Amino acid sequence: MYPRCGSSGSIQNIHQTPSSSNHNSEDEDDSGDNKASALSFRERRREAHTQAEQKRRDAIKKGYDSLQELVPTCQQTDASGYKPSKAAVLQKSIDYIQYLLQQRRRQEEERNALRKDVVALRIMQANYEQIVKAQHSVPGHNEQRLTDQDKFQVFQGIMDKLFESFEAVPTNNFAEFSAGVFNWLEEYCKPQSLRTLVHGVLREQNYTP
Repeated sequence: MYPRCGSSGSIQNIHQTPSSSNHNSEDEDDSGDNKASALSFRERRREAHTQAEQKRRDAIKKGYDSLQELVPTCQQTDASGYKPSKAAVLQKSIDYIQYLLQQRRRQEEERNALRKDVVALRIMQANYEQIVKAQHSVPGHNEQRLTDQDKFQVFQGIMDKLFESFEAVPTNNFAEFSAGVFNWLEEYCKPQSLRTLVHGVLREQNYTP
């Protein structure tokens, strides 16, 4: 009787052993798949992060390359022959932008000054037009009117006289030159002196002052 039980028990154990073995192998396969899936996800995530980081570095490098092309001072290499560092590129770009801002402010000031000059010249033009119009309305004025060539000859004669007198101004150094210019202005450019000079030129060219 015992041997039968023993034999039946051994038979039962024999039938149970393959079932438990198959169950363990399926668990091991599922565990291996999960590990492979988790490893694959981490690898994809790591690869995506690496690509994003590479794109960011490429964009930064492209930006620095663009700055070096736009900023003139960044195109120069240092004494060692190497290109400027990123910090140097940024600093030179800041300096260049500040220089451009100063240039812009100066140009705006010059433009405003030119606008004022234009307004002043238009006022002078209007005044001269009124003077000419009034002179044309004077009887007998047309007979006394000088041509442009005559006016130029009178002007040339006056300037020649002034340049002849200016040759006596010393030019050894700035102090003597400044003092000589002031003395020349006081002697030859006073209203009485200029009046006498103009009358003399008009007489030389046969014009009645």
